[in-house]
Amino acid sequence: MQIACQPHPLVDFSISSKRQDGWKNVQNLHSRNLVKLVFLERQMHKFAMSLCKNRLHAIPNAEDGDPSASMSEDINSNPVLDSIAGELWSKWSPPRYLWRGLSVLFLTGQVIMRTLKGKVHWKNTLQQLERVGPRSVGVCLLTSAFVGMAFTIQFVREFTRLGLNRSVGGVLALAFSRELSPVITSIVVAGRIGSSYAAELGTMQVSEQTDTLRVLGSNPVDYLVTPRVIASCIALPILTLMCFTVGMASSALLADSVYGVSINIILDSALRALKSWDIISAMIKSQVFGAIISVVSCAWGITTSGGAKGVGESTTSAVVISLVGIFIADFTLSCFFFQGAGDSLKNCM
Repeated sequence: MQIACQPHPLVDFSISSKRQDGWKNVQNLHSRNLVKLVFLERQMHKFAMSLCKNRLHAIPNAEDGDPSASMSEDINSNPVLDSIAGELWSKWSPPRYLWRGLSVLFLTGQVIMRTLKGKVHWKNTLQQLERVGPRSVGVCLLTSAFVGMAFTIQFVREFTRLGLNRSVGGVLALAFSRELSPVITSIVVAGRIGSSYAAELGTMQVSEQTDTLRVLGSNPVDYLVTPRVIASCIALPILTLMCFTVGMASSALLADSVYGVSINIILDSALRALKSWDIISAMIKSQVFGAIISVVSCAWGITTSGGAKGVGESTTSAVVISLVGIFIADFTLSCFFFQGAGDSLKNCM
């Protein structure tokens, strides 16, 4: 009888790839001249994959009366291709910015779920609230005062020449309430608190302290992340309101002492221009900014690797990404809150 070897055209067929015991049976038949081996053309394809089974058939010969022998061999994979694929997958890793961005979304969902379930470490939350709020008041108020005076110089010089002294207070009030106070406060907090969050959690991550919390049965999100997010969302609106008050006070004092515009005129103009929605929108913005700062900083911290160098890189990157997120969120919220033509300054003309 004859043996026909029918390999798949996309798979390398070689004798060494067959099982040894089955191949020895065929060799014994061939040595006794009972079978004739016929091999098809050998083809090599480096990156081909086995799509179906390959079989070795024994076909009986009509010249003798010996019973036929058959053997079936399956080749489902190529060892060379498997090794190449395994090596490629072992070396491939997603880009760092991709899995860090996904970690922000995943961490946000975890914080929301854990907060709704009431799994919050309140003692740690109060500690973080004191850190974000009272300890940040000084630098926030100082920054807001000087920014307010700088804007007063620019506005008052131009408005007095046009005879619009009564509109100075309204313009300053709208600028501070809608944009300056939330953004300035968030920038200061991002530089002071966000960098601290990223550095602390990054150090804990590279020193395996977060793994120790898991071993002790504590969830790192409940103990480390959620208190920081809640503290930032509560403290930022209060700081924003304080910065708005100090900024308007410094602007009124400078306008009265340098440019001769009465404080009463500025305050009356501000009260006429401001609406309750302006203050509410500032509070909403500051809460969103606080969530962005805390979540991004914590996510960058817990994904830190590479020792002390990695901690420094994560801290810098967390502050930069937080600032970019603040500006993007500010533009988005402003477009959503203030649409169409405004008439706030009509009342203070």
